[in-house]
Amino acid sequence: MAQIDYYYSAHSAYAYLGAQALYDICARHGATLVHKPFDLSPVVEAQGSLPFRDRTQAHVDYFFGREIERWAEWRGVEIINFRPTYHDTDYSLAGRIIAAVGPSGPKVDALSLAILQVHWRDDADLSDIATLQAIASSLGHDADALIAQADRDATRATYAQNTSDSAANPVFGSPTYIVNGDPFYGQDRLEMLERALTTPFKSTNWTNPQVS
Repeated sequence: MAQIDYYYSAHSAYAYLGAQALYDICARHGATLVHKPFDLSPVVEAQGSLPFRDRTQAHVDYFFGREIERWAEWRGVEIINFRPTYHDTDYSLAGRIIAAVGPSGPKVDALSLAILQVHWRDDADLSDIATLQAIASSLGHDADALIAQADRDATRATYAQNTSDSAANPVFGSPTYIVNGDPFYGQDRLEMLERALTTPFKSTNWTNPQVS
């Protein structure tokens, strides 16, 4: 059975835009999706990209404006038409809640999508514990227990390890999907990822240094 390692941040627009399409791909091919939520900024900076605060307004307006608008229409995804009000708050608890549910399976799939969705469709604050509790409860979780699990050392270590692994791999942003060592950066690569599940792409001059 194929495995897809899914590196993303809990507040990522492009992870949200591609989430349902990714789940559909996994269902069609019987692939195991392994969620690896991480802290985005250290990963982006480790790869030598400009921090978001240092990017030009023109880049921000295009990449986080027009591109999102077009992809939302293309994927049939509901999305707000502005940058979320609380986008710069600490979303690490949201990421750890995802990690606390486990790496794979329908429960983590549903929770991850719901967290991404409330941020980009409903303008929710992912640093607000009450908001996260409401999401968890709506999906049948014991919200208090899940929050407690997210704060435990083991879950914090998993989240930190995901971030460390992201920085060490060819993970250039969120989302990045890795299949058999071959990374696909961005939800606009999902169609290529799907083909790779059955027919891997040839490689003549590139090797993932983490799997060589």
